[in-house]
Amino acid sequence: MAQSDLSIIVVSYNTADWIGICLDSITTDCDCSKEVFVIDNASTDGSVDLLRRNYPWVHLIVNKENRGFAAANNQVLPRCQGRYILCLNPDTKVEPGSLRKFISFMEANPHIGLAGSKVIYPDGSLQESVSYRYPGQRYATHELSGLKGSIACVLGASMIARAEIVRQAGGFDEDFFLYGEDQDLCLRIRKAGYEIGYCDAAVVVHLGGQSERKSTSEELFRKKTQAEYLFYKKHYIPETIDRISRNNLLKAHWRIATLTLFLPLAKDKIKVKEKLTRYRILYQEIKKFSLQR
Repeated sequence: MAQSDLSIIVVSYNTADWIGICLDSITTDCDCSKEVFVIDNASTDGSVDLLRRNYPWVHLIVNKENRGFAAANNQVLPRCQGRYILCLNPDTKVEPGSLRKFISFMEANPHIGLAGSKVIYPDGSLQESVSYRYPGQRYATHELSGLKGSIACVLGASMIARAEIVRQAGGFDEDFFLYGEDQDLCLRIRKAGYEIGYCDAAVVVHLGGQSERKSTSEELFRKKTQAEYLFYKKHYIPETIDRISRNNLLKAHWRIATLTLFLPLAKDKIKVKEKLTRYRILYQEIKKFSLQR
């Protein structure tokens, strides 16, 4: 097969109401040569039928179980023929001309291994998509020294990377199921000597959270906390993780105590209870992580 400019990977889970908008925006954008892969993680909302009926040009892979974001992306990496790989969330819409701008940005910056786009909400407001620090970085003294560039990571909802660099890095780490895999990949690419970039000329609308809309806020917080501690385990020495855990435990203890005392006086008791639940989850997850080490 001839090499294309871009291999686009979309991992979908119960996003039938948005996946069409995403694919339509890809279809109408730019004159670059591209191929599109959609990996469906056992959706039950009719996504697969919709894709088969309306988008026969898509390379569709249907999983019998939800394998998560990292593993699903890795499924098609060996099949990708593009010089660049673009990971897109299914609840996104690519603004006209953004794919070509993304590619041009990467071609003009060979020192950048992976880059994110400008991400906005449907109302046009800016969504935070660039981070200059990794989780717990203030406690990491030696682990993150000597890295190229100033950007730590970009949002996985819309990011482009050089195909050969992603393959050299081994793809996504499949120990991450949904959260944290973008931070992990960005850090590994920086450790390989490349910078992480930001292309504000490429614009992507992102609704956000659609694959997890049936999960409670407590469930989401627990998953994100677990992913954060997995990131620590992958990249930080035990002493650094101990410092992070001690600080988080002290913070959780203090906040649980003060919020419990404040609850009877609070006007918005629901909000206070939600905060209490989060700090209790944080405490539980730290203790669980410590026992498993």
